[in-house]
Amino acid sequence: MHGHRPASLADSIFAAPGARGPGIDHLVDAGSIAAAAAVGFAGGVTGGLLGVGGGILFVPALVFFLGLSQLAGEATSLLAIIPVALLGAWRQYGYGNVRVREAITVGALSVPGVIGGAVLANEVSQRALELGFAALQLFFAVGLARRALSRNRV
Repeated sequence: MHGHRPASLADSIFAAPGARGPGIDHLVDAGSIAAAAAVGFAGGVTGGLLGVGGGILFVPALVFFLGLSQLAGEATSLLAIIPVALLGAWRQYGYGNVRVREAITVGALSVPGVIGGAVLANEVSQRALELGFAALQLFFAVGLARRALSRNRV
C-alpha cells in the first residue's frame, strides 16, 4: 500500500506539523504557499475557461511545484477540484451550457470507477502512475488538436 491514511480529513487538517504523515507538510514556507495559491488561481481560471483543472493542471503542478508524489498529487487534486467544479458548473449552468442529464449520468457512473481507480492507484508503482498519466494527457491532447485543426474555422 502506497498511500497514507490519516484518521480523518479533519485530523489531517488540524494535526500538528510533522504529525500529519508523509506528503502532508509541504506548505511550510512562503514560497510553497505562494506556489499553491498560484496553482489554485490557475486551476480556477482554466476550470472556468476550458472546463478543466483537476487532472490537467492540478496534478502536474502539485507534483512539479510542490513536490508531491504522483499518487499524492492525484489524490489531493480530487479534493481540490470540488470548489472549482461546483462554482464553474453553477456559472456555466447560468449561461445555459450545462447538459444536466448527461452530467448526472456521467457523474453517477463514475462512482464505481473512481472507487476501483483509487484502489488500483494505491497498488501500482509511482512510475506506472506517472507514465499512465502522461499517456492519457498525450492521447487527449493529440485528439483535441487533430479535431480543432481539421475544422475549417476563421
